[in-house]
Formats: sequence, C-alpha cells, structure tokens
Amino acid sequence: MFKKVTPVLIVDAIEPVLPFWQALGFEQVVAVPHGEHIGFVILVRDSVEVMYQSVASVREDTPATLSGPRPLGAAAIYIEVDDFEGVAAKVPKDAEVVVPRRVAPYGSTEIFVRDPAGNVIGFAQPAS
Repeated sequence: MFKKVTPVLIVDAIEPVLPFWQALGFEQVVAVPHGEHIGFVILVRDSVEVMYQSVASVREDTPATLSGPRPLGAAAIYIEVDDFEGVAAKVPKDAEVVVPRRVAPYGSTEIFVRDPAGNVIGFAQPAS
C-alpha cells in the first residue's frame, strides 16, 4: 500500500534554495553535510515534505540515478494549499513567476514560480 510521495529535487547546490522555502514557512528538519556544503536536506511544513540532494552527493550515493536516456533536468512539483492568498503573499518577491495567478480549467486557483535552482513549484487551492 502506498503511504506518501515526496519529491527529491537534484540540484547543483542546496544552500540557495533554503531562503525560498523558509520564506514559505518550511522548516529544515534534516541536513546531511557533503564536504563543506549540504548534500541532502528535508524541508517540512504541515504535511508537506520536500527534499533536495546535491548532484555531487548523488554522484557518491546513487550514481546510477544520474544516467539513463534522459539527462537530469529541472522538475516541477504541485503543492495543494488551503490558503492560497496567504501562501502567494509569502512567495519571495524575487522568485520568477512562470505562470501568474490564474484559475485553471479544473477550477483550482494557482501560481507557478521557479525556485533558485530552476525547478517549477506550483501552489494551488482547489475550488470549494
């Protein structure tokens, strides 16, 4: 039986993404060093968990995940929220807005922004 899904975003460096998530109220609950930098981190707020791992750390830990027919690239994650306005107000002002606030065809109010590592992060509140 499936219990939960957590994205692990593989990035060049973790430190630049931390202020983005901290501005949204996420707490760093695990940080694994890799040399002089963070190699892996778990960020949590409410029941939402996001993980990041550095490319250098992955190369040592699970190098097979970096090979294959598709090159490693940016990812997108979609996070459902219950207070869209509150979350949207906390998105850092310097975050690139990829898709401005909109009501999607399926009724959700949403916005998509880019984190400092280039991943697209969507925040959405379903229609009532």
